[in-house]
Amino acid sequence: MRESMTTLFTTTWAVLTVAKIWPGRFSAAAMNSHFHGAAELDGPPTETDQLCESRLGSFYVPRDEAFEEAKQSALEAAQLRALLRNLIPAASDFLAGGGAPFASFSEVDALYSDGFLMGEDEPKWFAHQILANIWNSWQRMMRFDTPAVIKGDRFSWLRDGEFARQMLAGVNPVNIELLRELPISSKLDPDVYGPPESALTKEVIERDLLEMSLEEAFEEKRLFILELYQILPFVNKMNSLPGIKTYASRTVFYLSNAGVLRPLAIELSLPPTSSSSAGSKRVFTHGQDATTQWMWKLAKAHVWPNDASIHQIVNHLLRTHVCTEPYIIAMHRQLSVMHPIYKLLYPHMRYTLAVNAFARKNLISGGGIIEASYSPGKYAMGLSSAAYKTMWRFDMDALPADLLQRGMAVQDPCMPSGVKLVIEDYPYASDGLLIWQAIKELAEAYVEHFYCEPNSVKSDLELQAWWDEILNIGHADKRNEPWWPKLHTNEDLSSILTTMIWTTSGQHAAINFGQYPFGGCPLNRPTFMRRLIPQEGEPDYEKFKLNPEEFFLSSLPTRYQASKVMATQESVSSHSPDEEYLGKPNSSGNHWTNDEDIQNLYSKFADQLEAIEKMINLRNKDIQLQNRCGAGVPPYELLHPTSGPGVTGRGIPKSVSA
Repeated sequence: MRESMTTLFTTTWAVLTVAKIWPGRFSAAAMNSHFHGAAELDGPPTETDQLCESRLGSFYVPRDEAFEEAKQSALEAAQLRALLRNLIPAASDFLAGGGAPFASFSEVDALYSDGFLMGEDEPKWFAHQILANIWNSWQRMMRFDTPAVIKGDRFSWLRDGEFARQMLAGVNPVNIELLRELPISSKLDPDVYGPPESALTKEVIERDLLEMSLEEAFEEKRLFILELYQILPFVNKMNSLPGIKTYASRTVFYLSNAGVLRPLAIELSLPPTSSSSAGSKRVFTHGQDATTQWMWKLAKAHVWPNDASIHQIVNHLLRTHVCTEPYIIAMHRQLSVMHPIYKLLYPHMRYTLAVNAFARKNLISGGGIIEASYSPGKYAMGLSSAAYKTMWRFDMDALPADLLQRGMAVQDPCMPSGVKLVIEDYPYASDGLLIWQAIKELAEAYVEHFYCEPNSVKSDLELQAWWDEILNIGHADKRNEPWWPKLHTNEDLSSILTTMIWTTSGQHAAINFGQYPFGGCPLNRPTFMRRLIPQEGEPDYEKFKLNPEEFFLSSLPTRYQASKVMATQESVSSHSPDEEYLGKPNSSGNHWTNDEDIQNLYSKFADQLEAIEKMINLRNKDIQLQNRCGAGVPPYELLHPTSGPGVTGRGIPKSVSA
């Protein structure tokens, strides 16, 4: 698994390290000779593993790919803010002997309060006033903004409806699938990982189906599953890490007659160990008594770290950051800066290499934020490598194809995008298809304008070299996969470009800029848990029954751990002042061409995005769409094209810029 990710991630940065002739003119032959001589690691091998590079102080980023002043200043300010906000929780954690859990739910609320402010009725002597001003300014700087998910309803995280709603309108709405059949079964090796059959049996699922039979639910496509069982091979390793306790999970949902998604049952699994050759599979349902209801709350809490880890490590890092690097490097190495495809793609590649360099140094490095704050810990890159090896496909980065693959849509030639949603009130997909279609129409018209002669795509040597490098060098581990699209026709090219632009703009926006609005409440979306759910007869079971609230809070990250994650999520969810949004002019404008047809294409695209904004605003006011409108329900704006700076929970930058 390590070799798969190394080829993709490490080697692409080795290319940049040796390619320091950038940003001068490019010679493909010269660059290729540099590449093939750049098999060595960026840094010297570690002492413990010769295949792993040691950590470097910095990573080379070409000057024309580096952050501009406004972006760099915003990033540095965010880092300072995160550091300062962690000082007090860190000191508290240290004084508490290495881990101070939340003592009550009100302590979580205190993360968003103004804290103690010196009152106006205090003595007005000069020195006291200076002290008061300093203290109050410090308190305001330390304060976290209330995240959107609890802004209108402080207890939304407790509700089953909100738990289910976030599968369709949260920060990771790309994992829920149609449940197609029973029994649910794993494809993992049963000799290693135990019996493949799920404990979520027909009897368990139909127990809470009050409106229809199980057969009717399957026929009407009413059953869905959040399948996070792929974590199972890592669970024993993760549970060996200090302060981490986790399960592999499956959650089954039912779409009611009212169009509301609700969870039916959760399965939490542990793989075999030396003391348990079969492992364990535990099923949790709602129940009527207090003990069962608290167990259900704990089970839901244990689902979130799996979802958060897959979201961050696979859907965000791998699919939108890492897998796009070969497109960028090949573009610079093989396409002239005056090539029309270079001109189209360049705004959608802005800052990505610089952002990835920053992430590689601070976020995904050994001992970095990801390892310290998510349940996979030091196995995070192994999980990402496994996902790249077994799951990632370029053709499935296309939104309609992804929806069809997950069973969340069916083919419908009457629809503009060619697909019809199985769940109509699926905000990510319904808004995303509008953005996808606008990008597709732009790409098709653009390609048709520049490639108007027969076989012109196939005969474009620069274009063919660009695609060949992506397949055979950038994604070398996948070079022989049959699903790679050919690049022979205008349709091939426009389809490839649409997928790339969607991935770097709409897809990234949908799964990045909601990180703080949803993850900023550690009760709503914890990134790891510290205790397993006790069973009757175990010592912790009596502690749980005696004080379930205390047990629940002690299972969550500590105050310091939570604030560290919150500060990071706030930083990556923030738009910089120089953000370039989809449909808006580039910082350099479109002055590279005076072709009126091209100018009109961009103007039409901008008009389409403005119309989509209005459509999204109307949808967010439609009381029939309960996943984006209702009491305490935040509107779905992650695919709203424009935004102001800061954490807004909206806005689609043209590129992977955060």
